[in-house]
Order: sequence, then C-alpha cells, then structure tokens
Amino acid sequence: MVNQLKAAVLRRKLPRIQPKKLLGFTAAALSLSLTALGASTLLQPQSIQASDHDDGDIDVRSRALSLTDLYAFRETDLNPAARPDDLVFVMNTNPRSLARQQYFFSSEARYEFRFSRVRNNDATPAAKADTTLRFTFGAPQGADRRQRITMTVLDSNGTQVVDKTVENRPLFTTPLYGNPMQNSVRARGSDITVFAGLREDPFYFDVEQFFRVRAGLLGRGPSVGFRPPGQAVDFATGYNVNTVVVRVPRRFLQANSPATTFDVWLSLLLQDPRSKRFIQTEQMARPGINEVLLITQGSLARYNSSQPSSNVPPAVAAEATTTLLALGNSPARATALLGAFIPDVMRFDTTGPSGFANALNAKGSPIRGRMLSDDVVDIALSVLTNGAVTTDNVSYEGVSGNPGQGHDPLDPNFPYLALPN
Repeated sequence: MVNQLKAAVLRRKLPRIQPKKLLGFTAAALSLSLTALGASTLLQPQSIQASDHDDGDIDVRSRALSLTDLYAFRETDLNPAARPDDLVFVMNTNPRSLARQQYFFSSEARYEFRFSRVRNNDATPAAKADTTLRFTFGAPQGADRRQRITMTVLDSNGTQVVDKTVENRPLFTTPLYGNPMQNSVRARGSDITVFAGLREDPFYFDVEQFFRVRAGLLGRGPSVGFRPPGQAVDFATGYNVNTVVVRVPRRFLQANSPATTFDVWLSLLLQDPRSKRFIQTEQMARPGINEVLLITQGSLARYNSSQPSSNVPPAVAAEATTTLLALGNSPARATALLGAFIPDVMRFDTTGPSGFANALNAKGSPIRGRMLSDDVVDIALSVLTNGAVTTDNVSYEGVSGNPGQGHDPLDPNFPYLALPN
C-alpha cells in the first residue's frame, strides 16, 4: 500500500496557479520528509531535531511544553479484540526524555485534543472545534510522584469537568515503570479511557544522514544517499515521551450527527500572567510543518498561536515561502505547497482502515489518521525528491545486528505505545 501511494502521488501534477486544487498530501509529505530540519537550524544545522520534537526553542521553555506527535486510529486496526466503535488518540510531549528518568506534565498548561466533524472528505478544513478534550495536571505527589489529572469536555452542551473515575477515584498519571493507570471515566454518556505517563517514543528517522542528503539536494555538499540498513541510525531510539492516550467511542465525537470523519489537532495553552487568559503557545497536527518551514522564533510563535486557520500572518507565509524556494521549489510550486497544508489538521475518516498511507481524498490529502508505526518519512522522501530518494533505511522494528535503530514492540493492549526505556 505504501509503494502504491508513493506512485499515485508522484504521478500527480502540481498546478501552476491554483493552490486550492493542489495535492494536499504533497505538502504534508514535504513537511514530514523534512522533519529532521530543526527550525532554528534549517540552513546551518547546529543540533539534531526532528518531527515536532522541539520547535527549535527548547532552551527557552520546558520540554513539557513541547508537543511532538499526534496519532489517530481505530482501535480495532491495532487490536482486533477491541470494540468496533472505539477510536484512539495519542498526544506525545516532552521530546527526547532520557531512559530511566521520570518526567512530568506541566501543572500550568492545558493540553487539548480538538475535534471538528467533517461532512465531506474533500472539503477544506474548517478548523473550528466541535468537541475539545482538555487535560490538566496537578503537581507531582507521594513517593511515586504521580500527578492528578482533570479532564474537561467542551462542546455545544457546555463544559463538563471529570476528575473522578467511574469507581469514584481520582485520575492519576502512571509513574515510571508503574503498572499502567487506565483511568475509566464517564462523560457525555460515553465510557472513556485515559492514560497519561511515560512511554517509548515511536517516531523513527535517520536524521543525521538526512542532513547530508539534504545538503546534497540543495547543492551545499556532496551528493550522497542514505546509509544502508545495517548502518542507518534512528535518532529516536532509546528515548521516551510523556504521552496522553485517550480511547473514545465514535458516537462521543458524533454527538447527534452522522459524521464519520473528523479533523483532529492538538493545542497547548498557558496563562498570560497579565490578562489571566489562556493563550495557545503550541499546536500540532501534521508532523514537522512549523519547525521545518519557519526559521525565526517570531514566526514560530506566530504560527503556533494562529494555527489551525486559513489566515496565515504575512510574515509567516513569506518566511515559509523563502524556505520552500531554498529547497528547490519553483515560486508557483512553493505557493501551491504553502496553501496545501493550511489549516494544519489531521483528517481521520473512520470508515476504513487507519493509516497515513491508506487513503487520499480528491485533493491528495491523507484522510485515515496515523498509526503508531506508520513510516511517514519514507513516503515523504519519495514525494519531496520526486522518487529520487525512497527510504532512509530505518524502520520501527530496526535491523538485526544494528544497535543504532529499532524500537520495542508495541504493547498489544491500551495504551499501545511500548513501555518506557
């Protein structure tokens, strides 16, 4: 299926002056293939960053305030024994968490999943949430340093605060190496399961070699390819992330509608000390867009505070266009690509098998969410280079005899991400 998708995307022609009819997947794939390019190091890399694993500003804020990846899938696509109506959403934060170290969620932030019901898979995203699941965390407490969790549901029916399980117990995070806390709660008449704690980061990419490949493609170094499988190195091997995993029945998101497709995105908010209002400081849907295309901290801040929206600040659009031109795109293609991934959401059609490579809409955008082990990088490399580069030779499982790559097997049960390193 992945190879078929690559071929289908590569056969498509980018229009010269009609960005709205552009292959949306091309832009998403472009951003994914460039996930190794930290925003602050795009032209002269000084450090290794990937996916949304920093936004280039880790030195000025806590890692706990950095979103890394969003995953969305039908639970039965990973666990055939699951209830057929259940959907799983994963929010990863706190990039490059070291093995055997306890990390925490910020007790000052709001971590939010936002959902918009979609009537037409080919429609431009409205990027206005119909339902929001907000998670907040208390300070670490007790000998095992657990954090108390509060889940808040915001929708057309108002606000519902959930701070007790169905057994009338507090919701808690899972401490490092603790038995997974599957917090079962009841909200809007639906049974929801919440996990929050450290797990292994499932993302994978030979980012170091990509810097060399990229330099060659941009004419800034010798032309090289990726290292063979036995030598390729996955930058995320051995690292953990703080994750929030939530299982919800599809009818919870449908409310009283017949919707089976949803746009999903993440938002992280902090309180402004002067106005006391909560302001969005981070957002995440498609991997890597903001840190790849934007170089300056000002543009990153404006992008993170304004997306997802069809209105892009002019300075942000100009900087992203400059980056696309530097990567070898024509002005028309750069304009089209810029329009293709805005608003920045992940579309999730729940009527077919989940997976980044499983289906496209009429515009070429992926519409089946993202599984935990999807090889988004290989697809992206093929599209970005027009088939010249098809793989970084890194896989989730890794290669026997190569200690530089490979992740632990996914947990067969909720919350599914592998146990922390």
